Amino acid sequence: MPAVRVLVVDDSVVVRKLLSEVLASTPEIELAATASSGAIALSKIPQVNPDVVTLDIEMPGLNGIETLKEIRRLYPKLAVIMFSTLSERGAAVTLEALSLGASDYVTKPTNSASLAGAMGQVRGELISKILSLANRNRTTPVSRILHGQTKKTGSNPIEILAIGTSTGGPNALAQLIPQLPPEFPVPVVVVQHMPPLFTRLLAERLNSQSQLGVHEGEAGAALGPGHVWIAPGNYHMMVVRKGLRTVVELNQDTPENSCRPAVDVLFRSVAHAYGANALAVVMTGMGSDGARGAAHIREAGGEILVQDEASSVVWGMPGAVVSSGLADGIFSLSQIGEEIVRRVNTSRKRTTGLSAKCSS
Repeated sequence: MPAVRVLVVDDSVVVRKLLSEVLASTPEIELAATASSGAIALSKIPQVNPDVVTLDIEMPGLNGIETLKEIRRLYPKLAVIMFSTLSERGAAVTLEALSLGASDYVTKPTNSASLAGAMGQVRGELISKILSLANRNRTTPVSRILHGQTKKTGSNPIEILAIGTSTGGPNALAQLIPQLPPEFPVPVVVVQHMPPLFTRLLAERLNSQSQLGVHEGEAGAALGPGHVWIAPGNYHMMVVRKGLRTVVELNQDTPENSCRPAVDVLFRSVAHAYGANALAVVMTGMGSDGARGAAHIREAGGEILVQDEASSVVWGMPGAVVSSGLADGIFSLSQIGEEIVRRVNTSRKRTTGLSAKCSS
């Protein structure tokens, strides 16, 4: 397979040089070109035909957001990775970029003594995202043959919805969470791979768009219907039974799958606390986080749904669940919300009807 061609766009000559060196050290990647501004980048795209663009957010003249809008208008399928600062403004602008069609983002570390050291920290994350996004655009989704397939509908009432996602997740959640009706009868817990600040702003954005209350996870918060809890960046989130209540617990234990928060951590706790009364959903994301946790939920008798490949930005996480034989249903992003509501309501009506018959 030919090398992945990357266009680096950044107004800092130092950053362009360091990113160029990082990319040049990876045989699977070819530096197609660099650009010091959005306008130059737009002029170079048809000349160098990149597979992926890395795009700085803060640039004079045509900034990252304005450049992204033009890229999406002219090249709707071109993968774009935003390069943002780990700050309140950086997080807010990155979320805006994702909502406008950016494929993913990488944050610039702020605790490094030098830019060279910072780029070294970024290297692994950036390279893996470039390769995943390029491979996604170069292959034909195969999961469409399984679209809508349902292997199982549980006989137990669903009492919690747990969601895990990563690359492409903010937009997927922005489509899914508003589909849940205000009378949705169970709590929702979510892990979205994101750093601090980003998760809080994501929760605030989703809260403004949704019929349910969406919050960043807080230690000791009691779970209840009508509310969605998103794991805070740099913390694992778990759900734990405390008498008649189920509450949120947070910790900073070792990352799992190189992630904190990790989907596996949340899913294991859901399996322990809710057993066969859990519904888990694994959506678009790179890697395999969530697959082992899904196995715990399946072993406890719960149900697992995944987003299909065709509608996923990257099918790593949901694909790992499917490959493990754990998926009870595979649905497109436009249909998975309806399927969640159907399963939750049907499971609870079935149990209520059975109880009424037994008492008569």
